Parts: sequence; structure tokens; C-alpha cells
Amino acid sequence: MTLLTKHTSILLRVALVIGMLVFSGVSLADQGIPFITVSDGDSSEEYSVKIQILILMTALSFLPAMLMMMTSFTRIIIVLAILRQALGLQQSPPNRILIGIALTMTMLLMKPVWTPIFEDAYKPYEAGEITLQQAFAVAEQPVRQFMLSQTYENSLEQMLRIAGDPLDLEPEEISFAVLMPAFVISELKTAFQIGFMLFIPFLIIDIVVASVLMAMGMMMLSPLIISLPFKLMVFVMVDGWAMTVGSLSASFGGL
Repeated sequence: MTLLTKHTSILLRVALVIGMLVFSGVSLADQGIPFITVSDGDSSEEYSVKIQILILMTALSFLPAMLMMMTSFTRIIIVLAILRQALGLQQSPPNRILIGIALTMTMLLMKPVWTPIFEDAYKPYEAGEITLQQAFAVAEQPVRQFMLSQTYENSLEQMLRIAGDPLDLEPEEISFAVLMPAFVISELKTAFQIGFMLFIPFLIIDIVVASVLMAMGMMMLSPLIISLPFKLMVFVMVDGWAMTVGSLSASFGGL
């Protein structure tokens, strides 16, 4: 099993545990609920589905939203999209490639968060050593710590005001309903700050090329046609992808 496959398997398992965080206030009953009734005329048999399984399957539909609202994915994909626009490229790299890069980087950067959840919450629950509610409480802590460490204080205060909660709440008292939008807003702010810094050198190249063309009287020639090869050359010469990935990784402060 390759390292990426192993990490993907761990991520999927951990995501199932995290997915249930939003249902942490729901009491899971042992009895099932009616699902389908089969009758042959003389007798009928009713098949039921466990409430726990029903909620778990429902939580799977929230995984894409949770990926964006509780991990580093949002910051990474926005920075990569801004970088592509700064280079002047419309469809290269394609969206699927950017999403793939963002996903793999998310799995790598979030490893310090996934590992304790998998080791301290999922494994004991799978072995029957702790209950589901206890697994929730354990899994919540590293996720909450990560989100709080990446959330700006003013964004958190704004969400507390919108929710009508006191501004002097302790970190463990802040609900996920308040923490998640504050975290997303903070990620957007950080992503645009990084994107602005990436845009500056390419903007300078565009200005220089446009000035040269105007001085030569070549008004009808689009500056983008001339500046694009120069921007690609500069980006490749400075190993731009490695610098971008390194800057993104450093922006999380080592988690």
C-alpha cells in the first residue's frame, strides 16, 4: 500500500468520525426505524435500519462542505486559482489538477490533526473501548485547536456578535456553528493576502511589457501575448510551484 493510499484511507475513516461532530447532540438509539415491509398475503415482515447507520450515511453528504469549512483546503485552492489568473492562463492547469493538488496538500498539512483523531478516537471506538459520544469529544479537540489557531480574533468576535453570544467565551465554549464561519472568513482573508503577494511580480511584468509596446507605437498588439511567455519563464526559473507550496505550508505555522 502506497503512502498516499494509506493517508487517503486514514482520511476517509477520520472524516467519518469528524462528520458525526455536527450530530454530537443527537442521542443514537439502539432500536431501528421501519425501512420496508414485505408481505406475501398471509404474513408480512418488516425490515428496519439502524438510526446510527442512517445518520452516518446522511453525514457522508456533508463531507465536501466539511472539507472546505474545517480544513486547509479553502486557502490552498483559492491561492492556486489566483496564481493561475496572475500568470494569465485561463484553463491551464485545469480545475481538476488544482483541486487534486489542493486535496493532496490538505491531506499532508492536516496530518497532525488527522493522526490524533485516528489514534485516540477512531481506533478506541472501533475496538469498543469508548462510546461514540466519547469518540466525538476526543475527535473534536484537535479539529477545534486547528481551527482556532487559524482564525482571526476579529472574525471570531464578529461571528459571536451575529450569534448573540458573549464575547468573553472560553475557546472550548465556542460552538462549531460560530467557529466554522469565522474560520472560513479568516481563511479567505489569508488566501487573498497570499494571492496579492503572488500577483505583484506578474503585474510588474505586465506593466513593463505594456510600456515598451506603447513606446514602440505597437498599440494594436495585446500586451498579454508578449508578457505571457516572460511570466512563464520567470515562474519556472524561480521554481514557482515549490515556492508557492512552501509559502502555503508556512502560512499554517507548522500546525
